[in-house]
Amino acid sequence: MLFLSSRGVYNFHANIILVIQILPYIQIGLSVLLVAAILFQRSEASLGSAFGGGDSGGTRFSRRGFEKLLFNATIVIAILFVLSAFATLLLA
Repeated sequence: MLFLSSRGVYNFHANIILVIQILPYIQIGLSVLLVAAILFQRSEASLGSAFGGGDSGGTRFSRRGFEKLLFNATIVIAILFVLSAFATLLLA
């Protein structure tokens, strides 16, 4: 959305103010989506296996279907969240 000033020149200052006002809400939404996406993923290791205990057995699995979609969506949401955080730093 570009605003025209009285001289017909684009007023980018108004656009930047609009983005600065909307960016916190975007970050809140992305953070909620990121937490939900992380919590829905299947956990392969328990705390005991981190310290050498447990019977993880080195079993590997390949992500298929919804798990693969959720994994890729988590990566995309995380990248968008980091980009929005950098945008907040640059615009502030």
